[in-house]
Amino acid sequence: MQLQASPQTYLTWTGDGLVLGLTEDSLPLTDRLAELNSRLSGLLQELIDEAEFTGKEGSTAVIRVGGAVRKLGLVGLGKGDGLTSDRLRRGAAAAARLAKKEKCTGLALSFPTLGEDLGLTAQALAEGVTLALHQDTRFKSEDREAAQPSPGPVDLLDLAGQEQGLATAEAICYGVILARELVSAPANVVTPAQMAATALEIAQSHGLAVEILEQEQCESLGMGAYLGVAKASDLPPKFIHLTYRPPGIPSRRLAIVGKGLTFDSGGLNIKGGGSGIEMMKVDMGGAATTLGAAQAIAQLKPRAEVHFISAVTENMISGRALRPGDILTASNGKTIEVNNTDAEGRLTLADALVYACRLEPDVVVDLATLTGACVIALGEEIAGLWTPEDRLAEALLSAADGAGESLWRMPLRSSYREGLKSHVADMKNTGPRPGGSITAALFLQDFVAKGVAWAHLDIAGTVWSDKGRGSDPAGATGFGVRTLVRWISAGAPA
Repeated sequence: MQLQASPQTYLTWTGDGLVLGLTEDSLPLTDRLAELNSRLSGLLQELIDEAEFTGKEGSTAVIRVGGAVRKLGLVGLGKGDGLTSDRLRRGAAAAARLAKKEKCTGLALSFPTLGEDLGLTAQALAEGVTLALHQDTRFKSEDREAAQPSPGPVDLLDLAGQEQGLATAEAICYGVILARELVSAPANVVTPAQMAATALEIAQSHGLAVEILEQEQCESLGMGAYLGVAKASDLPPKFIHLTYRPPGIPSRRLAIVGKGLTFDSGGLNIKGGGSGIEMMKVDMGGAATTLGAAQAIAQLKPRAEVHFISAVTENMISGRALRPGDILTASNGKTIEVNNTDAEGRLTLADALVYACRLEPDVVVDLATLTGACVIALGEEIAGLWTPEDRLAEALLSAADGAGESLWRMPLRSSYREGLKSHVADMKNTGPRPGGSITAALFLQDFVAKGVAWAHLDIAGTVWSDKGRGSDPAGATGFGVRTLVRWISAGAPA
């Protein structure tokens, strides 16, 4: 898609589709909007009146104009005070969908700016358009989108010279799209080997260091928890480690760890009917986000050194399968009684976290589609955040807010650790059902080295959207890429 930062205004632009982003206090029409209405022989005011358009956030209206502009659309942005980049992003997404529905062959957006920050304005608008119009039709024999092509080129009016904002948006968006397409693809396509191949491609295309640890290497490192999950599958596990190193001395060293279950049957605690087993291809959403963020970071080149790590495998059933009651030994020597083979993600993350901490990072952040309990607590629009570090929590919450992704800090209540006690091992892999997302986070914390700041993001509810929301079409969302990139680029405080 071609996006352009244009010096033109809505008074000078000509083309197929023009969409104005209006706040509630843009009405009644004054100044340039009044002039535009006059040039259009009153059609702008007619559209406002007939559609009862008030600028309410999310509202849209469209009218055929003819002449220099074929279609004129309006998108409501809500109250003018406190306009945010995410409201612009969502507004631009609504504008793009409206233009596509109206079959506009070209599109111009004219939206208010975030004060004097024209670069951030251009970035937010470009992200909204690009992410909203992305459609994954790889597995359709007939491209249903062909009859309704996306509008292009797209001109962002009054934003001349903001090419850097567009370049930033492009890097982020294609990181998000990579994550979306990995999550959307079925498990017979995105296997552990394919995840490793994707990591190798990112490394070769963008100059990252890469190491793929095979099963024998993981065995030599004592990764008994990870390999315990992997052993039932006929497909060999792949432990992925991508590294971005900035020019010069890095500001700090970070590790991003993503859960990478390319399919989760539940193991011998098999998922029953109605459990959504057919959607368990999404259980590598954390690893997909990790790879998408790696691709974006390689292009944006922040000052931090960043390690992107995923212990990728399937959780399957065979004569080799992990049994309830088995005891595994993780690479830090901790023993784990497996009381539920369907709580496998935390086992793979345990060894991945130990590995990450041995790199001596300042901060480790893990992302995982870890618990249904988090979905029950926070729904499908908010991911859970667990960390004992207040400063890290504030930084991640701020990054998520700016990126238009929602996090909610959850408690790490130490007394809940009692639920993980085992009579025969150091710990069990699950606690009681109440507070299940909290005990899962407490389990992970036991594999983080002392002195390393750590945060856990449970993205189980946010990795997929059945109906679409904001700038996300229905399907995989790529949740977390924008937050991670913004956090890392901002300096990523611990």
